[in-house]
Amino acid sequence: MPVLAWIIVASVVGGVLSVVAAAAFAFNARTAHVPILISYAVGALLGAVFLDILPHAFGMADSIEQIAATILIGILLFFVLEKLVLWRHCHEDQCEAHEAQPAQHDHGRSGMMIMIGDTFHNFVDGILIAAAFLADVQLGLVTAIAIIAHEVPQEVGDFLVLLHSGFSKRYALALNVLSSLAMMVGGVLAYFALQTMQQWIPPLLALAAASMIYVAVADLIPGLHRRPEIRATVQQVALIATGIGTIWGVGVLLH
Repeated sequence: MPVLAWIIVASVVGGVLSVVAAAAFAFNARTAHVPILISYAVGALLGAVFLDILPHAFGMADSIEQIAATILIGILLFFVLEKLVLWRHCHEDQCEAHEAQPAQHDHGRSGMMIMIGDTFHNFVDGILIAAAFLADVQLGLVTAIAIIAHEVPQEVGDFLVLLHSGFSKRYALALNVLSSLAMMVGGVLAYFALQTMQQWIPPLLALAAASMIYVAVADLIPGLHRRPEIRATVQQVALIATGIGTIWGVGVLLH
């Protein structure tokens, strides 16, 4: 199958699958399953980074030092971007990004902000998927799986915000499906742009690695520490290992 077809299929299926899976959890209010998704996502993200993305990026790059520097810059960039999002939500005496708010609608304001940010995020994910597929089909598949794994728990949160903002379940689902299509748009545009700029593929893979490392370490793992009891810790470690094992298994099967 042509690389462009792989990119389109991975972007559409990945985006829609993430939304549908997240809706199944959010609409049924099965929030107890969200920590399970998060633990698995951590393993899938880290497995994709260290077992596939970075080996390919280092192998394609002219300078390992430049790739390492790009990863470092990328982590700092995602830190700053997240700070900007938090500052946008924070006010003088309270911070909506961290504190629980009363169960009341906000006439769709926070919901629309979430959708704008999620659409941009999906667009960037599409670019990263395209860069991975242009480097290697196997790498593209592994990257798509890792992105889906961390998109599901994120989409669950997005659905809850939309419902809190007063959107109906049907409208929230429609908005998320439309937002997920930005992944395909980003992937297709990147495919044509990167065809003539092959030298950009290793740095983009490094940025993809930085994004996944930051999401796993800064956003997802701290939430797991809120359950320090032994049983929860063992479950989390097992699920992280399962996520890593999934990425390793996909790589073995594709070989």
